[in-house]
Amino acid sequence: MSAPTTLPAPSTQEELNPFAIAQAQFHAAVRYLPDLEPGLIEFLVRPERLITVEFPIETADGRVQNFVGHRVLHSSIRGPGKGGIRFHPDVTADEVRALAAWMTWKCAVVDVPFGGAKGGVCCDPSELTESDLRRITRRFVSQLGDALGPFVDVPAPDVNTNARTMAWVYDTYAMMHPGENNLPVVTGKPVDMGGSLGRAEATGRGVLFACQRALARGVVDGLDSLDGATVAVQGFGNVGATAARLFAEAGARVVAISDVTGGRYNPDGIDIDAALALRDATGFVDGLEDTEPISNDDLLALDVDVLVPAALENQIRADNVDSVRARFVVEGANGPTTPAADRALFERGVPVLPDILCNAGGVTVSYYEWVQNHENEQWDEDTVNAKLLAKMDRATDAVLDAQARINGGLDGLERQRAERGLNGQPLAPVDLRTAAYVLAVGRVAGVALQRGIWP
Repeated sequence: MSAPTTLPAPSTQEELNPFAIAQAQFHAAVRYLPDLEPGLIEFLVRPERLITVEFPIETADGRVQNFVGHRVLHSSIRGPGKGGIRFHPDVTADEVRALAAWMTWKCAVVDVPFGGAKGGVCCDPSELTESDLRRITRRFVSQLGDALGPFVDVPAPDVNTNARTMAWVYDTYAMMHPGENNLPVVTGKPVDMGGSLGRAEATGRGVLFACQRALARGVVDGLDSLDGATVAVQGFGNVGATAARLFAEAGARVVAISDVTGGRYNPDGIDIDAALALRDATGFVDGLEDTEPISNDDLLALDVDVLVPAALENQIRADNVDSVRARFVVEGANGPTTPAADRALFERGVPVLPDILCNAGGVTVSYYEWVQNHENEQWDEDTVNAKLLAKMDRATDAVLDAQARINGGLDGLERQRAERGLNGQPLAPVDLRTAAYVLAVGRVAGVALQRGIWP
């Protein structure tokens, strides 16, 4: 892929507020959708609803402790809200608004009938007991009330939450709505209470499928598969660990992994099974045999074929993007690459497979779980994975085709903008993220226009 030279140079100082970044990504894309009315654009970029709740719990040691939680429904145009609940000390309303917006575009890219939503409680799970976390979950869900529901807003696991947490969500909601089929109110549940086979690995597996399809389509010159490719994975939670294992099984050599304790490196390849066993035993990968420590900055700067940022937002930024030497960035996390870093990588010819495509495997299999719950069915895991592969392949093809279509039709788009009296800088070639946004926003806007503006 040739590197364009028409994009503005990245700034060394940049906006890191995730909601501002999400809006900037949206507005960069709508320049390539000149037929959208300004009022519709304003409607699509803003969240439909933000609920903030403040509540106390009595902790296991008898103290009363207060917490703040947020739930955002960004869009219900294409269906119920869909998005995880995270427990993290850095949760803010703006972060949740951004994550909900990303979910809207993610669902549209993979073409599942949901809109975007997200939730979070500002807390530090490492300082809380399981009993404390259960109380926080139940109180949060109960205060949201009917803002959640199988046809309204459907949560799922996210950072520091898991199937156990979703079981508490389900049980709380079921106590509030007796006599109904409440299983579809939440996805990512334990399999023996309505969860889908394959859901736990779905996000990491989707990262693999999207990466493989993009490579097969020639996104990276001279690299058409993962066989023999070198890979670094930042983040060894559910998504990163699953991706690392699956990439290794696909023939890649995973040379670096990291978690909150730091990174581990072996140029000959890390034994991922040993890393998983150590993480399961201790909670971390620190001290993994046959590896050496590596800092987060050095991991991001490794000379590898594929870099998978699978931790948190804003990991590749204007201040460190020049050190990134990977040939291909495949986003397992939400929002790991800032707009300034996107521009710098695009100018250097380094493709970034965006989060709203790459990590959409989780919401895709959540959709499958939701369908199974409504139909009182359980599909076997091979069926789930086959359906996921088909979805991820179609979505990846759609994004790559959108990029080719946009970049091949810039003159026509410029004429349309001129006919509508739209001013601004000339349109430049788009990267994969902007192409994915153009695809997603176009799909959501199309449904909104078909439905009509009520009343």
